[in-house]
Amino acid sequence: MLDGHARLPELHKHLLALRAIGLVTGEAGSGKTTVCRKVAAALHPGLYRVFYVPLSTGNVLDMYKSVGWELGLPIERNRAAAFRAIRSEISRLTLEARQRPVLIVDEAHHLRNEVLEDLRLLTNYQMDSENRLCLLLVGLTELRRRLAMAVHESLAQRIVVRYHLAGLTREELPEYLIHRLRLAGCELPLFEPPAVEALFQATQGMPRKINRLAHYALTSAALGQARTVSAEQVQTAREEIAP
Repeated sequence: MLDGHARLPELHKHLLALRAIGLVTGEAGSGKTTVCRKVAAALHPGLYRVFYVPLSTGNVLDMYKSVGWELGLPIERNRAAAFRAIRSEISRLTLEARQRPVLIVDEAHHLRNEVLEDLRLLTNYQMDSENRLCLLLVGLTELRRRLAMAVHESLAQRIVVRYHLAGLTREELPEYLIHRLRLAGCELPLFEPPAVEALFQATQGMPRKINRLAHYALTSAALGQARTVSAEQVQTAREEIAP
């Protein structure tokens, strides 16, 4: 099990080399979708074709329609035809276009059991010398628990990389704030050390919560004409956004 955002390169290099199935899990706000987009953006567009399905709560045919749409295929009216069309296009991309198809399914904790099973079958090329489709399942932590059930044993055995996104550590948080400020065009360290600690205590290192609270704290500091953000301003912001 890999933990932490810093080891992301180990995920996609190993997974893509094997063209296998990978799993990314984490709590809400831990940055799972950001990971998806970072993995996709790092791939050479001439060597890889990335297909991103953000959410599917329907049946197997609904999932096939979503995947087929991303592949640019005509909408099929039955499950078998949709399955064959997708497999045929994956083979074409691999053998003729010399590209490696990568299917990313986000919010995968919402998928029905039968959909998870059919996604496994979609990657099954046992008659070939190598796999053709790389599948990355992304979802909340509960997805790990579901995949540990006996009904998903075949799928679980095919997962070669499991990556769990925990919150940022205290040590990682200052660098993360600097990174976010640089993206906004600011090179100054605006958060005082006590403010950084207050952010960590309030968010437990979850990036989405950090972003929101830091934004409000920066606004509070600006309104008070302060040059840096204090712990008191973080606390004020926390009270403002509390439900």
